[in-house]
Amino acid sequence: MASLSPVSTTAQLTFLIQPPDGVRAFQSINHVNIVNGVGDRARNFEREQKKVVIENLRGKEDFALLDKTGFQLVHHPAKHTSFNDDAEIKREYYPESAELIKKITGASRVVLFDHTIRRRRPGEIDDAPHKRQPVAQAHVDQTTASSIARVHRHLPPADAEALLRRRFQIINLWRPINHPAIDWPLALCDYNSVDPKKDTLAVALIYPDREGETYGMKYNPNQKWKYFHGMTPEEAVLIKCFDSIQDGSVALFAPHTGFEDLTTPEGTPLRESIELRALVFYD
Repeated sequence: MASLSPVSTTAQLTFLIQPPDGVRAFQSINHVNIVNGVGDRARNFEREQKKVVIENLRGKEDFALLDKTGFQLVHHPAKHTSFNDDAEIKREYYPESAELIKKITGASRVVLFDHTIRRRRPGEIDDAPHKRQPVAQAHVDQTTASSIARVHRHLPPADAEALLRRRFQIINLWRPINHPAIDWPLALCDYNSVDPKKDTLAVALIYPDREGETYGMKYNPNQKWKYFHGMTPEEAVLIKCFDSIQDGSVALFAPHTGFEDLTTPEGTPLRESIELRALVFYD
């Protein structure tokens, strides 16, 4: 595939702009504003688009390692392949995915806490879990505060206290489903090119019953964006969203975003993908 793949592609990526006067950024998850038939969640920050060169890592897959760049590609066909029923996904796909994450990371315990299926449907408003579209905004799924909150939310208090005393991570497992992800592929940013303090903007996610927090990414020309052209359903990419080791020895996270690749041939099947989110613990 490497010989048939482009060296790179150029695309418009979407970044966040810090709200004025140091106001905390927020986004309402359940409140969608419809303007000219396009849905956008209520928020207090602006976005900007920047033209970015995205390097294709086909033929250089070994460049990307979870603790080095923050993401890693694996060839691992899934036993579960239908991805149509949430109960089946949890019963069949979760266990095999937990074992894969353990194998790649050496972790002793993996707790999968949710998943999202995304099917690109032009013109459809992303206002319900079954209508999720590719995310066209550079981001990291968790902050330090929300990562710790996740452990408390998904595990019993006695377990959480003990596990938080050791290394833990949050890792997403992203996989195309049904066909290769040529349409609207996934871009990932090499952690070594990110300024983790200056390039990130904590964004409060306001739910009816709780509050979460993610990082939106601010543009920095030093950022190095990568992708794996034509990822297949037999492949998956592990994306680090948090690491409790924060001494500079390992990547903390990998910013990522879906993007429109203007070189995509007409008639290419629209992107479909699944991402699992996992709490990853070590002895």
